[in-house]
Amino acid sequence: MSIKEEFNIYAISTDPIYIGTGGYTIGRVDNTIVRDPITRIPKIPGTSVAGTWRYYMTLTLQGFYKENFEKINEILSKGYKDRIEAKDVRELVNRLADKDLNENKDEFSNRKIKFKKYAKMLKEGCKEEKNDKLSTNIQWEFYWGNLISSIKCAGQDDKPNEDIENTKLKELDDIGHCGHCIVCKTFGFSKKQSQQGLAYFSDLNILFFPVSTRFGVRWITSPYIIREAGLGEIDDFSDNKIKIVNSADNYKFLNLGWLNFEVDENKLNGGIDTSNLNEEIRNIIKNKIVVVSDNTISQIINANLEVRTSVSIDPLTGAAKEGALFTSEAIPRGTVFYGNVRIMDRLEEDEELNSNLIRQAFEESKIYYESFGIGGLVTRGFGRLKVYLEQSKYLSQDK
Repeated sequence: MSIKEEFNIYAISTDPIYIGTGGYTIGRVDNTIVRDPITRIPKIPGTSVAGTWRYYMTLTLQGFYKENFEKINEILSKGYKDRIEAKDVRELVNRLADKDLNENKDEFSNRKIKFKKYAKMLKEGCKEEKNDKLSTNIQWEFYWGNLISSIKCAGQDDKPNEDIENTKLKELDDIGHCGHCIVCKTFGFSKKQSQQGLAYFSDLNILFFPVSTRFGVRWITSPYIIREAGLGEIDDFSDNKIKIVNSADNYKFLNLGWLNFEVDENKLNGGIDTSNLNEEIRNIIKNKIVVVSDNTISQIINANLEVRTSVSIDPLTGAAKEGALFTSEAIPRGTVFYGNVRIMDRLEEDEELNSNLIRQAFEESKIYYESFGIGGLVTRGFGRLKVYLEQSKYLSQDK
């Protein structure tokens, strides 16, 4: 199996990020966050990224269909004597298929031919709408499988034993994952014959971590992190020193939180290539990058996490509930993350589905991270981040 396409993900948190470990611990805080088991540096697991992105992609698709349902019905109903009455796109295309297929209308192979026809009609109809928002940059929404998707494609399948070929109209609202839309094919689905998703998500690891200093905020990283992120090569150096990157600052000592370090006289001019990062991220960290040794970065990061104390409120008194005080730690706002997504080559099984459509679906749905966020405690001011996709990398070698 080979990789069809690979692209990096970069993100910057606009709220503290809390990805809990699922229980209480005895120590500095009650609710701890997920960490890399080797480096002990906090991270956002790939499972959290994939789970939220699946939900957001489904919201984007279903929201688009709901908002433009009348226009879609108008385009597809051309050529029919009577307007097709339906509550959503899924029901609409199935009712049209019932009209077009007088015999063998329960055979999915016959319906699939019609669904592809309807998807083509929508693409052509939208191109004709010169001044309509439907005509701008519409590709992935009108992939034929999306026409029979539903909001249930967003989460865990509640009907894993149903057959995805079962498309009888009376059962449309009760079959779980459709198994044919871009969401199901990108993230996988579980039916009588489960299918692995086309997209593989890595963890989002910390690339630049904000730390308070007496000269303002600085973003720290380490030679290992820079090397793993593909941003350059930096030689190891003493644990009690730090290196400044492309800065006019000439101070000899710098505190990172409560730890004071000697600044190496040799600055890393051009030692880190940030050209692949989004312009917004580059502007935030410009001339404020500090490189610490691989041996000390974990301690510095963990000593500068945000720790928030909360208390439960007694509904009868409106005051703090006795014995209900707890603390949670989180990755602070302003943290820059990196990771990647790989799309596998099973796309050729469907000639109409390609990596460009999947990439576009990611691009249009990532906006939800800026409002709904990721992880826990999102209703308490946690979780929001901005996600950016790097230029794609096409790979031909077998993996």
